[in-house]
Amino acid sequence: MEDVIIIGAGPCGLSAAAELQDKGFNPLIIEKENIAYSISCYPTNMQFFSTAPNLEIAGVPFVTPNDKPSRLEALHYYRIVSERRELRIRRYERVTAVVREENGFRVESETRAGVKLATRTGAVVVATGYFDHPNWIGIPGEDLPHVSHFFRESHPYAGTRVTIIGGSNSAVDAALELERVGANVTVVYRGESVSDNIKPWVRPLFEGKVAKGAIQLLLQSRVAEIGLDWIRVEKADSSAAAAEGEQSTLPADFVLALTGFRPDRAFLRAMGVDAPDGVIPPAHNPETMETNVPGIYLAGVVSTGRDANEIFIESGRFHGRMIAEHLAAKRAN
Repeated sequence: MEDVIIIGAGPCGLSAAAELQDKGFNPLIIEKENIAYSISCYPTNMQFFSTAPNLEIAGVPFVTPNDKPSRLEALHYYRIVSERRELRIRRYERVTAVVREENGFRVESETRAGVKLATRTGAVVVATGYFDHPNWIGIPGEDLPHVSHFFRESHPYAGTRVTIIGGSNSAVDAALELERVGANVTVVYRGESVSDNIKPWVRPLFEGKVAKGAIQLLLQSRVAEIGLDWIRVEKADSSAAAAEGEQSTLPADFVLALTGFRPDRAFLRAMGVDAPDGVIPPAHNPETMETNVPGIYLAGVVSTGRDANEIFIESGRFHGRMIAEHLAAKRAN
């Protein structure tokens, strides 16, 4: 019988494990990939918006000579944290169900080899992140093989025509990297301008490339259809625009639909957590992170509504402390 099982070994899951250790618990982490999997999916050359101190967990300093840590530095840091804290992590094991029992929960899981396991625990912390579930646009051609919701590195796109859908940091960063390797880049975004949250040291670089014509930016527009080597673009108010013929077809060898990601609400609902699809966050007490199912807690981005940017490592890393304090108080009683 485990004290606590944490589902997910991202920064928020690791932080929760360390906070629970500090309260005398011996948590077990079950992770379907490896630690910090979401960060490993970030673009290879990505630089964090946050400074190193704001990414620190478990009382372990994040040392870097850079103002903003890189993806590689973050992966190294969170791996070091797990090693120094000697956290118990079962890697490459997917949790398939969490079932309530008389004295706690039965966590059902399956290894990559197909071995099915059942582990009993007194409490469960869900820290699953969101990177497995991109926000699909729902347009024809979105499932074609040259369309991706992820961007890792620019080299495969060198010398090609690439359309980026989106106007967030990920879209702007990708556009700049692609332009550097000689890609012909078009950014399509429904807003009047790219996001206000663009990193302040990146925005001038992007706007300069757009002003010089090195990157084509189509604002108040949307991709309505994707073909094998083309896209159809129309004004964001599509009904009126289509009637007036305000649409065009552009060549595109690749399409990057960088439209964000969302937590897996169905996984939570299967546990009994009140987690409707949409912008409403799953039911939980923001002071303890306990859900409407006593003994099941949320940590990190899984506790948010549709906009995953509401919670990031900076704030999500503190969820574990609230959870640990609540579980310690329960144990004391």
